[in-house]
Amino acid sequence: MPVILFDIDGTLIRSGGAGKFAMEAAMKAAFNLDSVRDNVPYSGRTDQAIGGDLLRENGIPVTDDTMKALRAAYLDALPRSLHEQGGTVCLGIPEILRELAPRPDVLLGLITGNVREGARIKLTHFGLWDTFAVGGYGDVHTDRNDVARDALRQVHEHLGRRVPLDEVWVIGDTPLDVQCARAIGARAVAVATGWHAIEELHATDADHVMTDFANPAELLSVLL
Repeated sequence: MPVILFDIDGTLIRSGGAGKFAMEAAMKAAFNLDSVRDNVPYSGRTDQAIGGDLLRENGIPVTDDTMKALRAAYLDALPRSLHEQGGTVCLGIPEILRELAPRPDVLLGLITGNVREGARIKLTHFGLWDTFAVGGYGDVHTDRNDVARDALRQVHEHLGRRVPLDEVWVIGDTPLDVQCARAIGARAVAVATGWHAIEELHATDADHVMTDFANPAELLSVLL
């Protein structure tokens, strides 16, 4: 049974930077800031890691309370940010999911740096949330590898058995997605629909590298 775990931002959807805008709006709202120093990398990282870095960058102690305040303000700002920034489902994704989702011999899930509620808000906005049965999220971990391990545990719990790792695929748009696939012994597809050039993705050890999913049959032939 193929187990196919998708990254969200840059792989399933392009949100127009809605997550970044919402995080910066949350910093202002939660901590009464007029401006936000945002020299923080976002691509491929978890919300937990990004939030901690934003707090430190702006001179705010990283505590359970400040992280909770930031997360609550972020989740409050995210729906409005998604509406304002537009965004779209990545080319070919609707066709791919329509082919895979009904199949009883395929399990679809997520590996994402988004906190679970943020992932739900984003994918619900684009009509995709109910497609995925399991997932690993960025609520606790700063390391994407740990998110991948959580996702794999969920897969085993959902199926009631361990799956052969050569049946598990991680699909993402960053080198960190490939890295987290390797951390759990899974296969990896890297796609250049995010912020990383295809040359960067070819430099990883991904099993398959694609420019985009304009030809859904290419990805489906790899996975199935």
